[in-house]
Amino acid sequence: MQLAGTAAALYKFGEPWNPQLARGTVYSRMRQDSPQPLPRSFYIREAPLVAQELLGCLLLRRLDGELVGGVIVETEAYLGEGDPGSHASRGPTQRTAPMWEIGGTAYVYRIYGIHYCLNFVTGLAGIAQAVLVRALEPTYGVDVLRARRGRADLRDLTSGPGKLCQALAVDLSLNRADLTHGDLFVAARPEPSLPIGPIIATTRIGLPQGQGDDVPLRFYLANSTCVSRRDRAAEQR
Repeated sequence: MQLAGTAAALYKFGEPWNPQLARGTVYSRMRQDSPQPLPRSFYIREAPLVAQELLGCLLLRRLDGELVGGVIVETEAYLGEGDPGSHASRGPTQRTAPMWEIGGTAYVYRIYGIHYCLNFVTGLAGIAQAVLVRALEPTYGVDVLRARRGRADLRDLTSGPGKLCQALAVDLSLNRADLTHGDLFVAARPEPSLPIGPIIATTRIGLPQGQGDDVPLRFYLANSTCVSRRDRAAEQR
């Protein structure tokens, strides 16, 4: 599959995995006093690049006047009709139509009839691409997140697409939401001058064999304990 070869050539990271830094939630103090939404220009780019640059940014939701959310620590990129793992692979449908909208649009869908998944559309309108947010490290409104999830362990609050949607009250009412303003948005990294640590590039989760499961378009911060699933082999490369 040509996509796999292209991705493998483009997305390589030289900084080694350091298990000593992976003990605890190392991004838990990353906050801003008045976080502001990233501009649309951030999203008007290719999904794999946006997926990587989202790492370390803040995903925030305003609930009853309080900001809740945290640092994005895991993402997956999904491309257009040539990507068999993408919802766009069979062309637009009523469900998948938001993927063809302008970058900076939220694409929310339900899986297994239970869980919601939050995606950020990227690129220009008419060219389907999106980034799935797979995991956060909680930094804002942690008590609210714990109450909504019914869990106390910080590592279990938002370490998966369904978990983070439950914690942040993300549902179909936010499908097609504009991420550049409103109550759901992404803010820039709180301390952009500081390194966020090694980024691991590995394969996406939950795809059938031969349907894009071999493409390294999942990215996560190696030093976070809040990712949904680690790839130990990739961490040792």
